[in-house]
Amino acid sequence: MKRMIILFAICLLSFGIGSSKSVTAVKEKKKQKVSPGIEVLLKEEKNVLSGKKVGLITNPTGIDSKLTSIVDLLHDDPDINLTALFGPEHGVRGDAQAGASVEYYIDEKTGLPVYSLYGKTKKPTPEMLKDVEVLVFDIQDVGTRYYTYIYTMAYAMEAAKENDIPFIVLDRPNPQGGESVDGPVLEPEFSSFVGLYPIPLKHGMTVGELATLFNKEFKIGADLKVIKMKGWKRDMDYDDTGLPFVLPSPNMPTVSTTFVYPATGLIEGTNVSEGRGTTKPFELIGAPYINSDELAGKLNALRLPGVKFRAASFTPTFSKHAGKLSHGVEIYITDREEFKAVPTGLYIIKTIQDLYPGDFEFLAANNFNLLIGNGWIMSRIKEGSTVNEILKEYQVKQDAFKKVRKNYLLYK
Repeated sequence: MKRMIILFAICLLSFGIGSSKSVTAVKEKKKQKVSPGIEVLLKEEKNVLSGKKVGLITNPTGIDSKLTSIVDLLHDDPDINLTALFGPEHGVRGDAQAGASVEYYIDEKTGLPVYSLYGKTKKPTPEMLKDVEVLVFDIQDVGTRYYTYIYTMAYAMEAAKENDIPFIVLDRPNPQGGESVDGPVLEPEFSSFVGLYPIPLKHGMTVGELATLFNKEFKIGADLKVIKMKGWKRDMDYDDTGLPFVLPSPNMPTVSTTFVYPATGLIEGTNVSEGRGTTKPFELIGAPYINSDELAGKLNALRLPGVKFRAASFTPTFSKHAGKLSHGVEIYITDREEFKAVPTGLYIIKTIQDLYPGDFEFLAANNFNLLIGNGWIMSRIKEGSTVNEILKEYQVKQDAFKKVRKNYLLYK
């Protein structure tokens, strides 16, 4: 009996120690409070807008930590004269699908004119800026070169320079964190609205940092001011910030989507569905000709870091293979720090081509080359080069960019 009591006491002690460690671990993982640029602006630097007619470039991601829209915050502030709204792809209210043109209209809630920067022009015209004395940009980026909002920002900076208007960026976190740089640097002849400047596919910078880099390295020369966040550190992904996540576009629903996007966004340049028209865009990929179990088995056998593949079938409601049963994989990121997005995307594409050479195709409209930022990687895949050979070939330019990038990091 005495022996049983002693054993019971030991078990209790062990449980207590384990519980203590668990509580400590939970406390260490507690989300930190990050203040986005809009909150810093209104609390500390509102004077930069004083006495000026304000034009605002934003979308539904332009919120404070209480989910209040920047449109309402500026419009309802008696010290700020908001005179015009400008919307990127998907619009100010986020109600337009990918690629859909958005035209001029009057915002029902505020009565303000809304000018589209994804319609007939992607750059604010002098006519659009006639009642604007300062331009403010507040949009959540996702950390990937072919996401168009950063080029809406760049074109607006050019317009600000040409019309002698100050340009203010309200900074926000890079959802993927601010440390990892991945993928080939875009080659200038492949410049487009899904890749305007020679930066890597995954840049590891905030929009404010990109603005400073664009402004100097690519000689925009705008009168630029970045309102920095408070509390953000480079090793934070979005889930660490304590901020609510609003989907930046209709097919970017979660923080997890932002991590897989640099990998499977490349699928858009092929005849494989990237999951548009499903509830998990970019996390589901497939086509009617794929064998799900076969593809999942081949990809898992590669033992790629930080990722697993589940055999999956789905029927897209729109976009590629709409209404057709498609087979492929669901991508599960098991370790965000270990996951290598661009190599993973290249391994997926090469594996599908190797398994189904008679069915797999790159789209004819040069889509893949614009997304990857060059013309040689598609050729190497077709010729049978290994992914490791491709990675080595673009590493030199990526390393050179990293040295330039250091000059523009606002958060050390």
